[in-house]
Amino acid sequence: MADKATSLDAIDDTELSGTAQPRSEPLTSVPSQKRNAFSELMSPKSKRHNVSSSEPPNPPTSLSSKYDRRDGLGAYIADPASFPPTQVIYHNPDFVVIHDLFPKATIHLLLLPRSPAKVRLHPFEAFDDPPFLSSVQLEAQKLRSLAAKELQRQLGKHSTQEQAREKALEPSPTQQQTQDEEPPPGRDWTSEIMVGIHAHPSMNHLHVHIISRDRHSPCLKHRKHYNSFSTPFFIPLDDFPLPEDDKRRHPGREGYLQADFVCWRCGRGFGNRFKELKGHLEEEFEAWKKI
Repeated sequence: MADKATSLDAIDDTELSGTAQPRSEPLTSVPSQKRNAFSELMSPKSKRHNVSSSEPPNPPTSLSSKYDRRDGLGAYIADPASFPPTQVIYHNPDFVVIHDLFPKATIHLLLLPRSPAKVRLHPFEAFDDPPFLSSVQLEAQKLRSLAAKELQRQLGKHSTQEQAREKALEPSPTQQQTQDEEPPPGRDWTSEIMVGIHAHPSMNHLHVHIISRDRHSPCLKHRKHYNSFSTPFFIPLDDFPLPEDDKRRHPGREGYLQADFVCWRCGRGFGNRFKELKGHLEEEFEAWKKI
């Protein structure tokens, strides 16, 4: 895979240069074993790095030099404990979960399998192994639920469906809910989380995206950013294993990244007008979070 970004890459050279930069100071507070999943992510006091910056968040070290550019995710897999909880959410012997350094939505995480036999395979090849695919799908399902809870924590106060449920659960001095009466179900936040891979991964190490569907982020800056999550270039993990004749195996031939813009929510077409699309996405985000 070429070192510089190509026409099939969903990210650019700036993002390739900004991957896997461990902090140079000691991180004694980060345990070497699996952390309490999302304990930092779901804490209101948790602080994340400034994702709007185009600069790498930390200075390079010997570890990041070894895992440079397209190999950047390898640093997280090799030594997740060297990263702070603002970058590594949790890790265990089989997986590492990190924040995407350049998130393309409100929630954007990466699930990194650690199997030495699979770690550098293209997902089309790695996920042809049924037992391995099942293990990744199971972990992704857990992470999707956790991501949904974090999305709820961030946006629940804006949601009409969520407010209706909270109101129904509040004790009322004038009206007592019967045991058989169920409160409104609230918003299905899990349905707002997408789980999948890119047909042409830009990074050499196997990774799965867990991302909220809103496409609302200052890091979503151009056509390839948007279309990589809004066309069949993004392949849901549940679609694997792919049939041999599945056209998504040929993203360059199908031209997914060069396609005209279509709003992910309302289906409105924007042709090549990215600036206009971005303004529309802002409006859609405000409406979407109020559902």
